[in-house]
Amino acid sequence: MGLGAHIAEGLKPVVDLVYPPRCPLCGDAIADQGGVCSACWGDLVIPGEPSCKTCGRPFGSDQMDEEALCAPCMADSPKHSGIVAATVYNDASRKLILTFKHGGKISLVGLLGRLLAARLPDPEEGGDAPPLLIPVPLHRWRLWQRGFNQSGLLAGQLAKQGKGELLVDGLVRRKRTPSLGGLGAKERRMTLSGAIAIRESRRAAIKGRDVILVDDVLTSGATSDACVSVLLKAGARSVTIACFARVVDSEFDASLNRMAATGA
Repeated sequence: MGLGAHIAEGLKPVVDLVYPPRCPLCGDAIADQGGVCSACWGDLVIPGEPSCKTCGRPFGSDQMDEEALCAPCMADSPKHSGIVAATVYNDASRKLILTFKHGGKISLVGLLGRLLAARLPDPEEGGDAPPLLIPVPLHRWRLWQRGFNQSGLLAGQLAKQGKGELLVDGLVRRKRTPSLGGLGAKERRMTLSGAIAIRESRRAAIKGRDVILVDDVLTSGATSDACVSVLLKAGARSVTIACFARVVDSEFDASLNRMAATGA
């Protein structure tokens, strides 16, 4: 344990006295900072099996074969190498994301990062270079307004958990785009056309590497698809998408409308 960790551990009782640990979802007292109470923990839905072999979308039936593909992947084979989600997007995960992004509770990144890290494999020791952890970028105006990129903070947590090598500025968002809520697939692609690019100074670092693209919420997949495309064109060997919450088909339209209204 380093000096910083020893200091943090020593200050923990003081912090708990001044700021008693509270569940970020319901406000009830809990044992430690950065957690949720047992009741709210039960409201978080962890993606289960069986799921699509290609994208990891959970199936509603237990009768599906482990080699089965979901309808979207059968209709249009994705360019990414899989999607890993810590939770299914619902009221509980939505509240955590809103509190994290807009409620000033940046400390929640530890909880969100741990839940996502638990779903990712550890890089093989002695194998190839570990994957690059690259966050979905924010436009500079949005970054200045918010003060941080929530996907960048999540990627940093995954790096601390030993899931890869952080490359926080591998991608850049060239133009500010409006909310994609309410737009069709073609309109979303047009809106994002040319919006995301490789940062030229990082192109050589990306070439030939496996990449984990980190985001907070995966909805339609339009933004992540744009990121995947430019990463593969830059020479990335593969791109896996990792997100804290994933919208499943049954909640897709309602979730897009809520996100457009709240900015989540």
